Amino acid sequence: MFALFDDAGKFQAGRVMSEADSSMQIELDSGKRVKVKAANVLIKFAKPAPAELLAQAAAQSADIDVDLVWEVAPEEDFGFDDLAREYFSASADAVQQAAMLMRLFETPHYFHRRGKGRFKKAPEDILKQALAAIERKKQQALQIAQWAEALAAGSCPQPIKDQLYKILFKPDKNGPEYKAVVEAAKAAQRAPLDLLKDAGAIDSPYQFHFKRFLFEHFPKGTGFPTLEAPPITDTLPLAAVQAFSIDDSMTTEIDDALSVQGLGTGTVVYGIHIAAPGLAIAPGSPVDTLARGRMSTVYMPGHKITMLPDDVVQTYTLIAGRDCPAVSLYVTFDEATLEVKGSETRLERVPIAANLRHDQLDSVITDATLTGEAPADYAFAPELAFAFRLAKHLKARREVVRGKPENFNRPDYTFKLIGANGVNTMSDGIEPTGTEQVVIGTRQRGSALDLIVAEAMILANSTWGGWLAELGVPGIYRSQASLAPGIKVRMGTKALPHAGMGVSQYTWATSPLRRYVDLVNQWQIVACAKKGRTAALVAPFKPKDAELFAVISGFDGAYSAYNGFQSSMERYWTLQYLQQQQITELDAAVMVNGLVRADTLPLVFKAIGADGLPRHARVRVRITGLDALTLDVHASVVARLDDNAPTDAGDSEADAEDELVDNAGALTLAIDVSDADAPAGDAPAA
Repeated sequence: MFALFDDAGKFQAGRVMSEADSSMQIELDSGKRVKVKAANVLIKFAKPAPAELLAQAAAQSADIDVDLVWEVAPEEDFGFDDLAREYFSASADAVQQAAMLMRLFETPHYFHRRGKGRFKKAPEDILKQALAAIERKKQQALQIAQWAEALAAGSCPQPIKDQLYKILFKPDKNGPEYKAVVEAAKAAQRAPLDLLKDAGAIDSPYQFHFKRFLFEHFPKGTGFPTLEAPPITDTLPLAAVQAFSIDDSMTTEIDDALSVQGLGTGTVVYGIHIAAPGLAIAPGSPVDTLARGRMSTVYMPGHKITMLPDDVVQTYTLIAGRDCPAVSLYVTFDEATLEVKGSETRLERVPIAANLRHDQLDSVITDATLTGEAPADYAFAPELAFAFRLAKHLKARREVVRGKPENFNRPDYTFKLIGANGVNTMSDGIEPTGTEQVVIGTRQRGSALDLIVAEAMILANSTWGGWLAELGVPGIYRSQASLAPGIKVRMGTKALPHAGMGVSQYTWATSPLRRYVDLVNQWQIVACAKKGRTAALVAPFKPKDAELFAVISGFDGAYSAYNGFQSSMERYWTLQYLQQQQITELDAAVMVNGLVRADTLPLVFKAIGADGLPRHARVRVRITGLDALTLDVHASVVARLDDNAPTDAGDSEADAEDELVDNAGALTLAIDVSDADAPAGDAPAA
């Protein structure tokens, strides 16, 4: 006697060696003996042999018309053997019964299981839905195969091109587009990115980098909804100053301006005037929601994505020729000693006399003209001279606290993109295409005008940070516990020291048109200016306000991503510059892990042969290949330019931070060709 039994959803058959009321000992063809519960035994038979029965039943099962079986099956629960006798004949043998059992078991969309050997046919509406889903899976599998074949042949189907960035960076691994790419990559034995590029999925390397950033951070596009800039309704007094701003020519969001009063009197009042959108934009308003969604203006060579619409920016920007609402910090200094005598914050209208542009004036306004060693033939010469003297004093005082000077051994690099019409893309407001002629210039860090602006902003941010803390009004601070390696700048709500700056506390409050954190801090500062000691009662954000921590978290993530994108785009344009100028060799300094830093370009890359050289060693490298898509530079060291590496190349912590920034934006894909091992039919129904 033989028996067929259910072994955890798998049918097995063997010889019955012994039988009790509740179980059987069954010997399989392999010789293994198993104890089987009587309830799991579905068929007892004398012939054919177990292996033959299973083979014949499997063959017959495939021929059973499951639609006909569903039609003739009773509405109530039934046994497989009863249905076998209904379908085959009243004398259905063991093979036919086993065939019916297998067919019912493998078509759960037709027949629901109701226990060992028992079934119930699915309701008609549920069956129709299940059959439709199965058909969709079949069609999807066919579609995946067709798309994969097209990709391998060098043609990209439009649905895959439309989802390119989702496939590469945030894939739905059950999606047919993703499966087609991994199937094609595996079949062609090629990297997915190379396959897609050759199939025409990527319009250009520039568009690839720009659009993948937009996909991640601006999925709805960079356009703005129609919004009106809310008016400032406060009655503001007119300041008795003539203020001037110092910015790049391409700057449209002019946040800050300076003024100097009292020169020659022994007491000088230094004014730092910040645009005041916080007087009009209310927390939770549509404009605030928009700004909070973006968190910051995004900068890149030749283009920018502003935090606020231009119409809103122009309402509050400190443009020359207007009396602009501002939050002003006035710090009174002894003119001779530069000792601080006091400070005051006012909400007022500030006459903006001029918008100075440092890229036009850096060669005119110099250390020599500001110190009287050379003629100063430009507007605001006395005011700028005092501001420069004060800036040097403030910097020196910070460096005492800092414990070491700030070294600016490398220049800042500037990028200008010239289109086919010969016009700078930033000035004509047109998004670059990636084919423009790039001009890379330099500005030495710590130039006179830079120093004036930087020290004024540090003065304002540290002073306002201390004022907020004194009045018990929470703000968003940037702090750094020490200059020890690995100690990074962090954002928080406590007024803690900033070792890198050399100040007791430091906020960001001087760029409210460009950074959301500054706008938040401005709301708090405005409350202090209006209410003084009772400001904590009316300020928009209260101590330990969860919203402040949410802003910090959102800003940290966005700002880091934006900086990484800017670095990536600068790297892209640097590679374009190398190609356009046909540069094949560069002088560089060795860093760590085989990296070198170009002397005259903002470029860090790996060079073969640099691994064994000491840090800061001077080398010449040969460029052997550039990849604008992956932003890779292929290079090798061809000569050592010095005998001994210099012992000091600037602040080590700044070097380490710059290394991370310079290498930001490395291309990491979320696509895995091993996913192709999963059958395409596993994708869910659409």
